[in-house]
Amino acid sequence: MPKGRNFHNSVLKFAREYLYLFDFRLTFRLQKMKRVYTLLLTLLTPCLLAAGNIYLSPTGNDRAEGTKTDPLRTPHAALKLAREWRRTADERAVGGIQILFEEGRYHLDRPLYLRPEDSGTADSPTLLTAAPDAAGKVFIVGSHTLSGWRREGDCWTVDAPREHGRPLLTRQLWGCKGKLHRANQFGATQMERMIAFDAENRTITIPKPTIKGLEQAEQLEMMVHQRWATAILRVKEMRYEGDQAILSFREPESYLEFAHPWPQPVIGEERGNSSFMLMNARELLDEPLEWWQDYATGRIYLYHNDPSFDPNREAICIPYLEQLMLIEGAPQHSVEHITFRGLTFADTAWNRPSERGHVTLQGGFAFIDGYKLYEKEGFAWDPNLENQAWIERPEAAVTVRNARHLNFEACQFVALGATGLDLERNVHHTAVRGCTFRNIGGTALMAGSFGEGATEVHIPYHQVGSQEGFCSHLIFAENHITEATREDWGAVGIGCGYVSDTQILDNVIDGVNYSGIAVGWGWTKHDTGMHNNRIAGNTLRNYARQLYDTGGIYTLSNQPNSVIENNTIYKPYPAPYATNYRGFCIYLDAATDGYTIRNNWCEVPDSFGFNNPGPAVRFEGKNGPDAPKQTK
Repeated sequence: MPKGRNFHNSVLKFAREYLYLFDFRLTFRLQKMKRVYTLLLTLLTPCLLAAGNIYLSPTGNDRAEGTKTDPLRTPHAALKLAREWRRTADERAVGGIQILFEEGRYHLDRPLYLRPEDSGTADSPTLLTAAPDAAGKVFIVGSHTLSGWRREGDCWTVDAPREHGRPLLTRQLWGCKGKLHRANQFGATQMERMIAFDAENRTITIPKPTIKGLEQAEQLEMMVHQRWATAILRVKEMRYEGDQAILSFREPESYLEFAHPWPQPVIGEERGNSSFMLMNARELLDEPLEWWQDYATGRIYLYHNDPSFDPNREAICIPYLEQLMLIEGAPQHSVEHITFRGLTFADTAWNRPSERGHVTLQGGFAFIDGYKLYEKEGFAWDPNLENQAWIERPEAAVTVRNARHLNFEACQFVALGATGLDLERNVHHTAVRGCTFRNIGGTALMAGSFGEGATEVHIPYHQVGSQEGFCSHLIFAENHITEATREDWGAVGIGCGYVSDTQILDNVIDGVNYSGIAVGWGWTKHDTGMHNNRIAGNTLRNYARQLYDTGGIYTLSNQPNSVIENNTIYKPYPAPYATNYRGFCIYLDAATDGYTIRNNWCEVPDSFGFNNPGPAVRFEGKNGPDAPKQTK
């Protein structure tokens, strides 16, 4: 063993044991957490210097040795080498392994897959990090850069890459400093009120479009605004009757949209009818940087009427992976002691609506099935329940299952089609700190089971769900989330389902179309196993930009010994197409219980929503404009 290694290992062991002595749940404020974190970094630095290093470069070679002067090229190769070091008890793994990424873009041809054999230990952790001179300059991407654009009238065109004899089809293009918008009827976030919603005949009636030939468009889609969620429906037929258009839709979304009762579009509510937009037809191209893809040929059309604009001078990317990384252990054999630091995960796709439509219950969770109970309503656990629903989980760029002692530190999640980072199930003692989430199609940061799959969503989870679905002892701290929920407006900034002992601390959420932070699931007063959750010190602004029945902080169901405190919550955005006024700074939705709410600065007085809260909800101190305000 190299000289001094025993000392480094002893320091590492002491530092990690020191961390576990601290109970972050209720007693320590952020200032103390920062001091502890700084102390730990100081203690850990000599240990990390003693770790075995594996270097990567986009210009490297996967047959190389992985040294700084002879780096590997792909993260897959680096993980394999680290796995071999651990399997063979190589002395380079004794003090830990560092995989260091040199500056550049790492284009993945398949997702990274980390399994239990990639685990570190408390004494020998694994760190995937930007090299010292590459901080903020390492990009792990799932896209191709489009090149060879040609001018064609008011559009530029390019052929999508072909894979296995077929063109690559997409719903997203990333570039020009952000997200390019698919062709739509009114503009990127503009809608119009519908005229009628006919559940019996499964049709929606709208004002007749003025765009010539739109009724012949074969790829036409409709996006429907329905209270706290949206639906994306592939149009089967659009026929005109006078000054109206009547639309029917493809399956399975036609059945789902008209069978499920919550939420459906409404006609004649206090702020008017529900709204819609038509999307995805060449005839709709009329605004700069709108684009459309011909599914038959794969050709992409990008509208721009400025003769000085040339997409060949821009980095416009077409995504081909929906997932960049899967960290997956087994229920009794978890992935452990891995840290990701200073990496950017970027440029993923989200294709579901093009293949099956997308009709959601809440939070971006799409229906598998759902319908109203017309006879003998109710169940043993809820005699008033009048509907049933089964859902599936949104896709995520980075997914974690069956893991513990993971850390994501100062990473970026940018230009992602659906969820950014998802701690899906059986994830414990894991932290996401100081990360940036920007241009996210769905929820930025998600954790815990939502009863998806075979479990009906209203059943108290402890009756049917395995404890392996729970996540616990999570810390989401000092993250910055902007421009999330861009593809699915009903997703959220931070969304937690069945979690316990979870802390959501000092995050900034600025720019989401539904709720900022949502914790809980099940719509039930019964014990589900959720408890000891803390939402503190967060700043929430520009939420509820499109949907209502929402809150800056939103909760569901019974969560004993939980706290909402010291948050700064600006007023809900005046969503232009909402059909009611149910937007609140804090919304305690169905059967919320067990929360103490104290000392939250809310821009609007008495901006609290209640839906049958339980008896153990407590308000303490000041909650409103006169409470202490934190500035971030």
